Formats: sequence, C-alpha cells, structure tokens
Amino acid sequence: MTRHPLLILSFDDLTVGDEWESPRRTVTEADVALFAGVSGDFNPLHVDHQAAAESPFGRPVAHGLLVMAIATGLTSQAPRVDTLAFLAILEWTFLAPIGFGDTIQAVSTVESLSPQANGRRGVVTWRRKIFNQDGRLVQEGRTQTLVRSKPRDLKRATTSDHPDDGSPQPA
Repeated sequence: MTRHPLLILSFDDLTVGDEWESPRRTVTEADVALFAGVSGDFNPLHVDHQAAAESPFGRPVAHGLLVMAIATGLTSQAPRVDTLAFLAILEWTFLAPIGFGDTIQAVSTVESLSPQANGRRGVVTWRRKIFNQDGRLVQEGRTQTLVRSKPRDLKRATTSDHPDDGSPQPA
C-alpha cells in the first residue's frame, strides 16, 4: 500500500494487511562501535577483526540487537504512525548476520488491530521483516505498539458521511 509519506496515520487509518517498505540504511563499523560502547557488548565477533575472521562469519558482524534497533527507526518512517508506546516484542528471530557495509530495509505489515480505551487508541500487532541488500531475510518477528486514534469529532465527521453500521439511512 502506498500512502503520502508525510501523513501521520492514526489507529483508524490502519487496516489488517496494510504493508510498507522502509527507507534503506547501510550499517557501518562506526554504528557497531557506538552500539558496543552504549550496550557494553564488546564481543570479539563485533569489534575484533582478527578474532571475527576466525569465526564462522569470517568477518566482524553487527550486533543482532543493533540491526533490530536500526530497523525500528526505519519502520518509524514507513509508515509514520501516531505511536504512543512500543509495547512488546512478541517474537523475534535472527536469521543471518549483517556485516559492515551491508544495507538493510524493513517491511512492516499490520497483522491485527485491537481498539482500546473507549476508542481513543488501539494496539497494533506488526509483522516486521528485515532484508539485506541482496533481498535475503535476515531478521523477522512480531511487535506491538499503542497507536492514538483520531479525535472523536473527526471520527464522527468521517463515519457520518459513510456509515457502515447497518443502520437505516435517510433517502
């Protein structure tokens, strides 16, 4: 589904099955060094070229959580949604390594929608897939976010124009 990139979507704008591709982003050695410093994870697979060369990957690779974090940022742009909170990682799988210079892109699909709090917001369950520059699926999973609904006055205006609740309509 293609929508205007500057629109910020509300819970009411989303439909199960909607799908978006994020922008792409290249993962750099600087990203990995900064993430190692912030997280304290200095595993030689990520920061020691000699040790990483002797690993099953044959080269240094990005932290799996770093790639997930970058993808989270990418998915915040496609789609742009009025997100109130990140609620959960329901499941996540790390399928293939990402090396320095690899480029990733995320695909987000609305899996389910659950209205909350008298229609003021709702929980969106997302299927997220992260691909590398070769189109290889490197990570995937399901997450949930809390998304603001349209204000009631806007909902009333749009639903009164096209009611679909089965109620009788004036002729």
